[in-house]
Amino acid sequence: MPRDRRPAKNVRVLLAEDQGMMRGALALLLGMEPDIEVVAQLGRGDTILDTALTHRPDVALLDIELPGMSGLDAAALLRAEVPDCRVLILTTFGRPGYLRRAMEAGAAGFLVKDGPVEELAAAIRKVLTGEMVIDPALAAAALSAGPNPLTPRECDVLDASADGATVADVAVRLRLSESTVRNYLSSAIGKTGTRNRTEALREARTRGWL
Repeated sequence: MPRDRRPAKNVRVLLAEDQGMMRGALALLLGMEPDIEVVAQLGRGDTILDTALTHRPDVALLDIELPGMSGLDAAALLRAEVPDCRVLILTTFGRPGYLRRAMEAGAAGFLVKDGPVEELAAAIRKVLTGEMVIDPALAAAALSAGPNPLTPRECDVLDASADGATVADVAVRLRLSESTVRNYLSSAIGKTGTRNRTEALREARTRGWL
């Protein structure tokens, strides 16, 4: 379709990606589509909701690993506060656990970044019709991997134990007793089949459980 014959109403897209070069390239390429308009570009996750409330996009295209707030957490906020906005998760990390978490957060699609922009544009159009769009290889991997064995609290404790935090630090941060933190860590280590909390944290992140 020629550029001067755009549809009367373009698909309004919010794009959240922390890497400036990638964000700019995606915005440029999507802007070349005859029916897509990128109305907002963000580099942080904690600005997604306010920006969506201001610009009212039809589709939010979110990276997972964003400063301030993950794209998965932002997707859950958008589902609650801007329910008319469909969410597509676009990520470098094709981890099965991420796919499950994205679906639980209400995302309408999950794609990896190495696909052609034409497929991304097609996915944007499809989710507006109510379709789910999921990378086929990732869907197969998620089915074979099974569910996340960690409870939400075990995930919280593991995540809070990163960057050298002590048991006492985690207890204060999560308002738990130190013995409770130790119990959660021990359980998480057992479920991940690892030897210590550092390995358990690494395994959980690799599988996309955190």
